[in-house]
Amino acid sequence: MNKIENQTVFVAGGATGIGEAIAATLAKHGAQVAIGGRRVEKLETAAKAYDGPGKLLIHPIDVADRDSVQSAITWCSEELGPIGILVNAAGVNIKDRTMAAMDPDDWDRVLRVNATGAYNLMHAVLPSMRERQTGTIINVSSIAGKRAIELGGIAYCASKFAMTALGTAAGQEEAANGIRITNVYPGEVDTPLLEQRPKPVSDEHRGRMLQAQDVADMVLSICCLPQRAHVPEIVIKPRTQAYF
Repeated sequence: MNKIENQTVFVAGGATGIGEAIAATLAKHGAQVAIGGRRVEKLETAAKAYDGPGKLLIHPIDVADRDSVQSAITWCSEELGPIGILVNAAGVNIKDRTMAAMDPDDWDRVLRVNATGAYNLMHAVLPSMRERQTGTIINVSSIAGKRAIELGGIAYCASKFAMTALGTAAGQEEAANGIRITNVYPGEVDTPLLEQRPKPVSDEHRGRMLQAQDVADMVLSICCLPQRAHVPEIVIKPRTQAYF
């Protein structure tokens, strides 16, 4: 496998959960990594917790705000060099997930973060990647972006289906420019997003879930593939979770 030493990586949603695990894993394998998120205190905590070589740089970002995204991407490029790997791991969900119970404002917020946020970040990094004829984009979606499951809820499923189409269509367009876009579809993962579940999750249930590191290890493998190889999409789920 090719190495990723000295590649510049920006991880949106890199302060917690899957994003944090991906950021730390890529940094430990030699990449220069910056993480972005809305809450500076969470970013600082993640940066301090990182125990590998180098360090994680941090920058606040609201992925739903195009100006905020452009500011963060410009900063990262100036601090570390042109971005070679973008990881879209920012995501939200809500507790009232059914069509009957959901507030329309919550629909708007989930779509802005999960779908438009991914678009904003891709739009910001692609010009430089096209110019250099190389780049890797990892969209951390969800099984809910492949199957409209009740567990995810109406807004979350719709946002992740949008992310699926975005990554697939853009990946087809950008392949000729040397750019690889991969949609990753995790099943249940033990992350802070579980706090938004309508019903509390038991310790026994958590024990059957994936860990964030499981997804991070797979993303590392994808990023390390030779430039000729492209993984358009991949599903990773707990062994015990149904997929139909």
